[in-house]
Amino acid sequence: MTGFDALYREHAPHVFRFALYLCGDRSEAEDLTSETFVRAWASPEPIRMATVKGYLLTITRNLYLQGQRRTPRHVALPEDLREPRAGADVAIELGAELEATLSDLQRLPEGERAALLMRATEDVPYEEIARALGITLAAAKVRIHRARLALARLREARR
Repeated sequence: MTGFDALYREHAPHVFRFALYLCGDRSEAEDLTSETFVRAWASPEPIRMATVKGYLLTITRNLYLQGQRRTPRHVALPEDLREPRAGADVAIELGAELEATLSDLQRLPEGERAALLMRATEDVPYEEIARALGITLAAAKVRIHRARLALARLREARR
């Protein structure tokens, strides 16, 4: 097994999970994950981040942001055009609470969402989050705190 194979096996699940929470779409998350590793493999530059995970998550976030700039915003379909119900595999996999949480995550500002996801799902240190987002350590902590409060308010509003 090569070094890149080991890198992929170790970090691909984390990158995929981060991408899924960031974009809320499984197929887009798969695309972001594969593109992240292609970029990391093809990069002539050495890793400048303190950790490989932080480096990969930064690539994933930047790819997501590039995609957001290129594509128009999603518009909700009228009720008569929607499929009556999702497939059984999707319903089982995501569950109602996860779907609601993913929807709530999409309502957060991107900077807060990225900071929260790095911390909550990938356990990235605050210092690494600050470097990845190009902000101060205090700003990273504030973004994460605000995102947690906003998610709590959205959850309460659903109940």
